Amino acid sequence: MPQRLRLISGITLFVFVTTHLLNHALGLFSIAAADAGLTVFAAVWRNPVGTGILALAILTHFGLVLWSVFRRRRLRLSRWEWIQLALGLCILPIGLGHFVMVRGAHEIDGVTTAYFWVLWPMVADPWNGARQFGLILIVWIHGCIGLHFWLRLKPWYRRFIALFYAAALMVPTLAVCGVAVALREAADIFQDTDRLMALARALNAPPDKDAIDRLRALSDILIATVIILIALVLAARPLRAWWEHRKGSVRLEYPEGRFVSLPAGLSLLEMSRVVGIPHASVCGGRGRCSTCRVRIAGPDGERLPPASAEEARVLQRIGAPQGVRLACQTRPPPGIYTVTPMLPPAADTRDVLRGDMSAHGTERVVAVLFADLRDFTSISEKRLPFDIVFILNRYFRSMGDAVQAAGGHVDKFIGDGVMAVFGLRSDSATAARQALDAARRISIALELLNDTLTGELDRPLRIGLGIHAGPAIVGEMGHGRAVSLTAIGDTVNTASRLENVAKELGCELIVSQELLDIGGVTLLGWQRHDVEVRGRERRMAVRAVTTASRLPASWS
Repeated sequence: MPQRLRLISGITLFVFVTTHLLNHALGLFSIAAADAGLTVFAAVWRNPVGTGILALAILTHFGLVLWSVFRRRRLRLSRWEWIQLALGLCILPIGLGHFVMVRGAHEIDGVTTAYFWVLWPMVADPWNGARQFGLILIVWIHGCIGLHFWLRLKPWYRRFIALFYAAALMVPTLAVCGVAVALREAADIFQDTDRLMALARALNAPPDKDAIDRLRALSDILIATVIILIALVLAARPLRAWWEHRKGSVRLEYPEGRFVSLPAGLSLLEMSRVVGIPHASVCGGRGRCSTCRVRIAGPDGERLPPASAEEARVLQRIGAPQGVRLACQTRPPPGIYTVTPMLPPAADTRDVLRGDMSAHGTERVVAVLFADLRDFTSISEKRLPFDIVFILNRYFRSMGDAVQAAGGHVDKFIGDGVMAVFGLRSDSATAARQALDAARRISIALELLNDTLTGELDRPLRIGLGIHAGPAIVGEMGHGRAVSLTAIGDTVNTASRLENVAKELGCELIVSQELLDIGGVTLLGWQRHDVEVRGRERRMAVRAVTTASRLPASWS
């Protein structure tokens, strides 16, 4: 709930700041245009409802930021998190003066806060002008970083990031230019004493210096209060740490036999950062992503407190098995635990939504397809490297599109071969029929590719396919950045060897009878063979399909 309230209040404040900056941008036309915009701005934010929402958002957001700083056991943040935090803590001390002189003057002295009154302090004192320009950039950058941290976990964000980036540059630029142009117009008014005095009377400006001094004194009091609150929060952190030292210690064993012992009360992610162990965390420990997830075991593993509703929701979304928790949300009591990070330290936003049941390692019935180009070595010997890469990329694109259109997952490209897996998110019967459909689509795609490459090749490309279904271990495997979702086991090996059988029998596709039985499919129109498959004690029943493109488009 605190994270959600912080997000909602932050979005509310960002909307307020955006409308505020767009109002400033109208200064590009004239002060009168900015005044017209200010009328609309005031109608939205200066009514009782708008004022209440804005005040509640400010207090909630600032209070939750202080609470977040207080409850963090260690302030080990990324560079961008430090920038966001530092900018956020500067907003109120810098912006309260502007707030008191504009909104405070309106509420206390009845000043009509037309746009000229906003410009008046900046023209009278250049330091105020520099501070306001700086405030615009500070508030905007802080808000954009926060929005980026939130939105980058959304799968659609990457498609629109260029538009967001353009808006992030354009809005403050227009605001700063609008204020600069309006200041030049206001400076001309200041040169005309009669016009200036007439405006002062129209705005009901404070009549004397004492009224201005009272507003400045109020501003100083509010700024001092904010600074004291920040100082108290920072001072309270060592006291809390001292108190938690009395609770006992947590002993963790990381992979490769590394042991650490730290006071109880820290989250597992904080412990990793304290001792300098790299640990993935895209959302910065806010419990929004799943990249910090770990598998927890050990003699005291069952003593962990249950997952919160927010953590449980994330774990359910990725289908985490028993024993997997979010490191940023798990604060183990004193005891001994074995901790194994599930993702490499360099995991990024692309890994956030990748997690599912199969990613952690499960056994399930899948269909596996292997495809391999025939005699491509002899074709490539007579061509330039650029031509080979061009042809292979066209081939891989056609094969990948065919597999995905059938509902499969392209596991890997091996030389001029392709491995595809079906059934990661479907039942076994559907997976078997999807594999047959993929074989048909691949054959058709190869025919189209050969038509496209007519004149490029001495002879058309030919392919061999083998598909088989059965149990396999499915999970994310690899090392470092080479981690990917794949399948291993006898089913995979058999499918690979059936692709070789297709070459021996002079056909395009070999389908195991086991796959046909699982899919409830019959291929009576194609010849049956009992073949020997390396690694199997008994001969295996298969169907040999001369041309896979002749397979039915659907299976009843």
